[in-house]
Amino acid sequence: MKDVYLLSGFLGSGKTSLLSHLIEQFKAEGIKPAVIMNELGKLAFDSRAVDNEVPLKEMLEGCICCTGSEKMEAQLQMLLEGEEFDVLLIETTGAAHPVEAMDAVLSPLFASRLNMKGIITVADCKRWLDRDKMTPQTRMLFLEQIKHAHLIVANKVDLLTDAEILNVTMQIQALNDGAPIIQTSNSKIPLKLLKNMEATFHEKEVQKAAIGKQLSLSSRLHTFIEPLDQEAFEDWVRKLPDTIYRMKGYVPLKGHKNPFLFQYAYGMVQWLPEYMKMSPEIVIIGDQVDKLEIIGDVRND
Repeated sequence: MKDVYLLSGFLGSGKTSLLSHLIEQFKAEGIKPAVIMNELGKLAFDSRAVDNEVPLKEMLEGCICCTGSEKMEAQLQMLLEGEEFDVLLIETTGAAHPVEAMDAVLSPLFASRLNMKGIITVADCKRWLDRDKMTPQTRMLFLEQIKHAHLIVANKVDLLTDAEILNVTMQIQALNDGAPIIQTSNSKIPLKLLKNMEATFHEKEVQKAAIGKQLSLSSRLHTFIEPLDQEAFEDWVRKLPDTIYRMKGYVPLKGHKNPFLFQYAYGMVQWLPEYMKMSPEIVIIGDQVDKLEIIGDVRND
């Protein structure tokens, strides 16, 4: 399996600088990285930071979420089938929610091939001090990116006083007390911090991406052994706790030959017919998903 790291953080926080430093360190250790970059504009400006030796896929004009997740899956498929690499770095746009980005990576199509290591969020410390000047929606995204991180890079500390650095670090830690924080200038972090992030582990009945033992955001791959009643399944979905953010996969329904593509986000569901017999699996992303009781049994391997 290939390790995958998601680089999150608000616009201008220093994600591309982090990406460049990580690529340099991976290559120095003889580890070949591949990169997927997601940008809002039509021009792939940030991709200039990636040299020609590194396999690169770009997604322009949009986030890695919703309909963008299908584009993301296509890019992942092309990388896996057409390129040789050891580790994958995904730089999300500053306007992307980290859970949405994680959702795109954790497709059942790649469950046995990609090992989700975690979300690294670059937090602009100067912007943190000015966060009250943001619009409510922008501030919420800024905080969510930090809240769901598994490693926080508190960047641009060179622009702050010692007292401000202490204050910002304590406030960020209070927002996300499960993620280690490293203070940086120009997003320079040692590669060993990434390697220490806890990789996906496997159990007989359930696959989980518990990226850190104390961290709540995780994923779970659930495999169905028999077709379900659609009404009963939707009733189960309606009763899901608010801590379940996303679900995506293929659900076998009674009376239908092939499993349906099922997607869930923010309380909304979508069903799409599938014309190929896909594996009856769904990926669930949320807080403490290992405790969630799922309708239907899990296949014993």
